[in-house]
Amino acid sequence: MHAALSLRQTLRQTVSARTAQLALAAATSLLMACAAAPARAQAVAEEARAFTIGEGSLSLEAPASWKRVQPKSGIVETEFAIPSAGDLPPGRMTVMGAGGSVQANVDRWYGQFSQPDGSATKDKATSKTLKLAGCTVTLVDVSGTYKDMPGGPFAGGKTIERPDYRMLAAIVETPEQAPRGSYFLKFYGPAATVAQEADGFRKMVEGMVPAAK
Repeated sequence: MHAALSLRQTLRQTVSARTAQLALAAATSLLMACAAAPARAQAVAEEARAFTIGEGSLSLEAPASWKRVQPKSGIVETEFAIPSAGDLPPGRMTVMGAGGSVQANVDRWYGQFSQPDGSATKDKATSKTLKLAGCTVTLVDVSGTYKDMPGGPFAGGKTIERPDYRMLAAIVETPEQAPRGSYFLKFYGPAATVAQEADGFRKMVEGMVPAAK
C-alpha cells in the first residue's frame, strides 16, 4: 500500500512539473509574440506608406499619420487620407500618371480655384522647380475657393464650391515618359488641414529616390 501511495505521489509530482513546464513555455511564447508585435505593426505601416511612381522606378514614403485608402477613381493609382485639423474635413492626396505639358496642367489647377475678391488665382499662387532623383519636379501651392468634383472630371457630376481650401501639388517629369507621361501628386483640403501637413508633403516629395531593384 505504501508503494502504491508513493507511486501516486510520484505521478502527481511528474504531472505537476510537466504542467508547469508547459505553462512556462506558453508564457514565454506569449511574451515573445507581444514583444515582436510592435515591430511587425511598424513594418506593415511603413509598407503601406511606401509607394512608387514612374512605372515603379521612383520610391516615396508618405508621412506616418497619413492613411492609405482605396482610390475613389480608377485613374488614381495611389490615394491617402490626411488627418484633419480640428473638426474640419480630412485632406486627400492622389497620385496618378497623365499626359499634357507641365504648364497646361498647372493652369488647369489654377482654374479649379477662384478668389473671393475676384482676382486671378495664378497671381496669388506660387510655384517652383526642383531637381530630385534625376527628375524635374514642379511644386505648386494654390488656395482659394476650390471647385470640387467628388465624382471626378469624367463622372459628369456637379461641382461643389469649397471656400478656404488649399492645394499642394507636384508634377514629376519622369525620365521615361511613355506610357504614363508625367506623374501628379495632388494634396488638397481645408487650408488649415493642408497647413498642418504641408511640411510632411514637402518632405515626402523631396525624399523621392530611385526605387531599389
